[in-house]
Amino acid sequence: MQCVILAGGLGTRMWPEARTVPKTLLPVAGRPFAAWQLEWLSRAAIDSVVYSVGYLAADIRAFVGDGSAFGVKVSYVDEGEQLRGTAGALRLAYDEGALEEDFLVLYGDSWLQVDPAAVLTHLRSRSEPAVMTVYRNDDQWDASNTVFDDGRVVRYEKGLQPLPPEMRWIDYGLSAYRRDLIAERVPAGGVHDLAPLCTALAAAGQLAGYEVFDRFYEIGSAAGRTSLEQRLAEDPPW
Repeated sequence: MQCVILAGGLGTRMWPEARTVPKTLLPVAGRPFAAWQLEWLSRAAIDSVVYSVGYLAADIRAFVGDGSAFGVKVSYVDEGEQLRGTAGALRLAYDEGALEEDFLVLYGDSWLQVDPAAVLTHLRSRSEPAVMTVYRNDDQWDASNTVFDDGRVVRYEKGLQPLPPEMRWIDYGLSAYRRDLIAERVPAGGVHDLAPLCTALAAAGQLAGYEVFDRFYEIGSAAGRTSLEQRLAEDPPW
């Protein structure tokens, strides 16, 4: 099972610290955050990781290496100085032959309370070409952006004001895709994001949902990292 970790961004909300340390390597509870993520994936039987890197890529390579220290096999796709967006990074990985037939996508600053292998297994049981994990957020941790009904994401849109009353869920931060979808729906070259693709898939009835019942954490902000460190101190994951 494979997971692509999107870790190429600038992480500007965490500057000045993240100006010289990639966001995915920022210290969390005494360890670079990537160590937490990789061990979580390894313990869930994810054996292949593709790091999509860009900003300060050499530092990520130096720390993670080939992944053997964390029980996974790691390869890299480097966007260089021209960042391509979340979907563009996946298209580059496709063009470089790095993607398996189906795979997970995880942000390099997300700490999630879900079994990643179960999400990929769910994709394999569905006819839709993609699965989005969703959490009934009710605008608590961030702005809700998803309508989830009968196993599908039936609407996905960011920034709506006011929110439709049925838009009570949020994109949880882990998704799964079939490789052919990236080839067919994401143009080669240029900058492309996953949000418009997911919006279109939802509208077409082609985006399955996987509901998660425990909140998400992230280290993309100082407050987010503090919350995660408190969570790890109170209830270590292993």
